[in-house]
Amino acid sequence: MNKEEKLEIIRHSLSHIMAAAVLDIRQDTKFAIGPAIDNGFYYDFDLGEKTINEEDLKKIEKRMKYLVKRNIKFERFVLSVNKALAREKKNNQIYKVELIKDLKKEGETEVSYFRLGDFEDLCRGPHLESTGKIKKGSFKLDKIAGAYWRGDEKNKMLTRIYGLGFGDKKSLDEYIVMMKEAEKRNHRKIGAEMGLFTIFNEVGQGLPIWLPNGYAMRRVLEDYMLKMERIYGYNHILTPIINKKELFEKSGHLGFYDKDMYAPLEIDNEVFYLKPMNCPAGMMIYKMKPKSYRELPIKMGEFGTVYRYEKSGELQGLQRVRGFTQNDAHIFCTPGQLEDQFMEVFEILEKFYRDVGFDNYKYRLSLGDDDNTKYVGDRKDWIKAEETMRRVLRKNKVDFYEVKGEAAFYGPKLDVQAINVFGKEDSISTIQVDFNLPDRFDLTYIDKNGKKKRPFVIHRALIGSFERFFAFLIEYYAGNFPVWFAPVQVKLVAVSEKHNDHLKKLNKEFLEKDIRVEMDISDETVGNKIRKAVKEKVPYMLVIGDKEIKSDKFHVRDRGSDKIREISQTDFYKEIEDKNKNKK
Repeated sequence: MNKEEKLEIIRHSLSHIMAAAVLDIRQDTKFAIGPAIDNGFYYDFDLGEKTINEEDLKKIEKRMKYLVKRNIKFERFVLSVNKALAREKKNNQIYKVELIKDLKKEGETEVSYFRLGDFEDLCRGPHLESTGKIKKGSFKLDKIAGAYWRGDEKNKMLTRIYGLGFGDKKSLDEYIVMMKEAEKRNHRKIGAEMGLFTIFNEVGQGLPIWLPNGYAMRRVLEDYMLKMERIYGYNHILTPIINKKELFEKSGHLGFYDKDMYAPLEIDNEVFYLKPMNCPAGMMIYKMKPKSYRELPIKMGEFGTVYRYEKSGELQGLQRVRGFTQNDAHIFCTPGQLEDQFMEVFEILEKFYRDVGFDNYKYRLSLGDDDNTKYVGDRKDWIKAEETMRRVLRKNKVDFYEVKGEAAFYGPKLDVQAINVFGKEDSISTIQVDFNLPDRFDLTYIDKNGKKKRPFVIHRALIGSFERFFAFLIEYYAGNFPVWFAPVQVKLVAVSEKHNDHLKKLNKEFLEKDIRVEMDISDETVGNKIRKAVKEKVPYMLVIGDKEIKSDKFHVRDRGSDKIREISQTDFYKEIEDKNKNKK
């Protein structure tokens, strides 16, 4: 058994200890589920009309420590499904009844329980031998949240108690310190402080609004990517947000992706859907006229906004949203061009990450497995695509790991897995081969022998979604963005009202030089204005008073410094221009 497996058993055992402690304090509690998770454990409770607060958490944690000290054994026993059902119905444990009924439908004839003192819980296990195996100071109750039973908004909202659990006190203490630092970098917190984005209930959960500062950053990155893609031969398109039902029937989305799509809209006796992906319309554009092998590769880029249904309990700032814009592209190429196209995409991707200064990521190559019934397309094409992706990674001498059986049903894929400040991994960029849509849309090209051939199609989203990428970017930099994409590059601060006119003149000069500038001519004291600019994490601050107006130089305060440096106006403009151009 490895370290991770041991830790999971500890955390699972802690969830039962917590449930036993809750039962001691609230005997009428109905119990749902209590699994181990990445940093500890949780358990969902139905407390009826009662609530639970921070003081209750302290009582529960104290009771848990008492149960650990008593070194109570975890004892497993087995009941027939019918006896278990009768038992849970008698105890009015409605959630356990539902779980047992599901097991019965799956053909199970008996179920296992674990006894911990007076607490007995339906569970497969495994658990520790006894509570005394939990090391002193290695766990802590963390927070209270609401959670719908089985994640379904139509079900009752339960009370979820989260706990942190580790193998020893030192590991827990280190994790708590790391989380305190991570919370300072939380993109929702920084996003609010810097005016980057917001979410209004009146607009809708999971539908972020880009505020002026956030949109300024986004436009910089959009312009950057548009320019780079044009250099690499991409042409850009823009397709509608709603598409007819027939298009998604043709693409197959209504057959295998409908649960992630929103309800249909009926307009003039025709049915439309909000698009969950940009691909189908891109396929239609390729089909507009016959293609020769001489025209390939064809590279179509799109900053397309899509809408996918996410459960409300899973929404999180910009990280998990319902409406988002992808830096999408579709590459149509011959089999012989496949490796060159992968190499080029990889080159663009590495350049992009270098320029934004983001290096906390790794590559995951998701491959098919031996079960051919799970996938579409010719197995020979799959092997060619997988070997090509692997070869490109090796030629570029980057570390990557392979996951067999994790490919999409339509083709293998290469994902960039970013590690956020909470230590969690998520995909932000993806390169995928698609063997499904070319067949469904009957895409062809004429080869040099005059025969019709099926092109290879590569889906490619280098920024992924702007929303998710910005969540990582905000937390990675803690809001201290590089000059070239900082929302405000220069902050002008007036010492008093009499300096406002000069500030306005300077403000116009900066704007004419395409420098993102903001001025503070409010009635606040100059000290308050400076403190506000520091909090806004602006790279450069210019405080303008009598002395500065008379000087032919700028007096600049750099972000993170208390010192003022003098620089000629020409040199300062050039410094910003260089950083914009060279992405320093």
